[in-house]
Amino acid sequence: MDTAALPPRALDILQSVFGYAAFRGQQAEVVAHVAGGGNALVLMPTGGGKSLCFQIPALLRQGIGIVVSPLIALMQDQVAALQEAGVRAEFLNSTLEWPAVQDIEKRARAGELDLLYLAPERVLKERTLELLDSLPIALFAFDEAHCVSQWGHDFRVEYLQLAQLAERYPAVPRIALTATATPATRLEIIDRLRLTGARTFLSGFDRPNIRYRIASKESPRKQLLRFIREEHAGQSGIVYCLSRKSVEETADLLAENGIDAIAYHAGFSAAEREQRQDRFIDEDGVVMVATIAFGMGIDKPDVRFVAHLDLPKSIEGYYQETGRAGRDGLPAEAWMVYGLADVVQQRRLIEQSDAAESYKRVSNAKLDAMLGLCETVRCRRQYLLEYFDEQAGPCGNCDNCLSPPAQFDGTEAAQKLLSCIYRCERASGYSFGAQQIIDVLRGERTDKVVERGHEAVSTFGMGADMSEAQWRAVLRQLVMLRLVTVDHEHYNVLRLTEDSRAVLKGERRLTLRQDAAPAAGARRGRKAARGAAASGSAGGPAQLTPQQEVVFQALREWRRGIAKEHGVPAYTVLHDSSLAEIAQRMPDSQMALGGVSGVGATKLARYGTAIIDVVRATRQQAA
Repeated sequence: MDTAALPPRALDILQSVFGYAAFRGQQAEVVAHVAGGGNALVLMPTGGGKSLCFQIPALLRQGIGIVVSPLIALMQDQVAALQEAGVRAEFLNSTLEWPAVQDIEKRARAGELDLLYLAPERVLKERTLELLDSLPIALFAFDEAHCVSQWGHDFRVEYLQLAQLAERYPAVPRIALTATATPATRLEIIDRLRLTGARTFLSGFDRPNIRYRIASKESPRKQLLRFIREEHAGQSGIVYCLSRKSVEETADLLAENGIDAIAYHAGFSAAEREQRQDRFIDEDGVVMVATIAFGMGIDKPDVRFVAHLDLPKSIEGYYQETGRAGRDGLPAEAWMVYGLADVVQQRRLIEQSDAAESYKRVSNAKLDAMLGLCETVRCRRQYLLEYFDEQAGPCGNCDNCLSPPAQFDGTEAAQKLLSCIYRCERASGYSFGAQQIIDVLRGERTDKVVERGHEAVSTFGMGADMSEAQWRAVLRQLVMLRLVTVDHEHYNVLRLTEDSRAVLKGERRLTLRQDAAPAAGARRGRKAARGAAASGSAGGPAQLTPQQEVVFQALREWRRGIAKEHGVPAYTVLHDSSLAEIAQRMPDSQMALGGVSGVGATKLARYGTAIIDVVRATRQQAA
């Protein structure tokens, strides 16, 4: 970019307030554009530094920056982090008592605030508009702007009303920010927030520190338990389940096996949800098992894994949820298991909903894309990025890259399965579910097979050379390809489709995926994780020497005490990545400590002496 367009104070604020030596990616261009009064749509991956794109312009411009944020947790975390950095920031939401609300409004009118965070439903209340009318406003920032999309996974009806701000305050620059938006969603954001003429900054969706792994369901909770024990023992993570019952049962299983796991879903009271969320945010090594009611706005940087025990509804939702891992830039994993039942359930939810047919079509297309990600033999990251209209080469870090899955000519297997569905229905006069069809194919003389006379059909035993798991994988792919449909109104029986005919006649060939064995890289990862857990460094950067690791853990313990004293999440004091850099550098002076990323002037003045004392004391003990 033309560095002359960047306000002279911008770099100074970045360094002295936030503690970063230089802007990353397109941050400088966004700051210059918005600080100069321009409107913007900013798309950056989670952890890419979106917040600085509106926080720094708000500090550069005259007046107060108004930030519209969809969740209480999100605004509280950002405000806590800003206050730790010495920025005059506050929020107004339903958690505040009336005297606190009055005090914040008074300080805003007195020019004593730089940033004010508001929920979307609060912004357009008459009292809030009267407050805004009385203030010099530096900018409006709409965080998590994808919530405005009626086709999106996090739609918030309140966002549809925010266009009124453009009409009421036309001279105030507006910036919308999100990490998740397809080209269609971007157009919808621009239209609904009246950002016509706004400059779009697209920084890419890639999160190279996240490894994507997807496997078929066998015994999902046991698979999850093994994954956490062998690869992420003692680390923070999120596990997503579709139902409240599954959430509670999964959390109980993990807890019974020594994992610090807690459940979260909308069935708990607001007080219980807040207590559980606070514990996850504030403490190290907690695993949150939740429905998708949990997560948006969670800014915890050291989440080392996000696991899905059920198939997400869309790639947008999956990307948003997995993006909560590794916000600190350190290695993290997105792990998922899924099966045919997931596909059936998601299709049923769409077809039995009261939504308009247009919405159902969009939902089915999104589910098809999600299934495509699960079944692809290509690089998972490449597939994800292409969905968001971004081209990339193979990443070399997902399960498909580390252990390329085998493919086979599945035409004959598909013909056997399709023929078995047809012949069992013809023999009995009605259709059957997956288990019956697979039992017939494999020649299993179960009570149901014998009772219904299916030993006599020509396909009985024709698929004995394949296991039940292999046949389920074939069936899953045929459902994805819409060669088989599941009748939800009649006990989930299988039926052929119009497209089945071409496969049965040999007019259409099929290449299917054959799941591979675990990647060698994954086995190495499990070994490394076990070693880290044994040394007490789970979650710590792998590149630290033993002495540096001791300093790192001592700094984390010091940070835990400061966070408790201030009543804020530990990471708002300093991120793990900053503590790791301190442990590597072993600074013995304020000047040396000031060069660490994330240590701004306020934190240096507030904590510098204490940090140096911790480093010195720990080094002496370790010597």
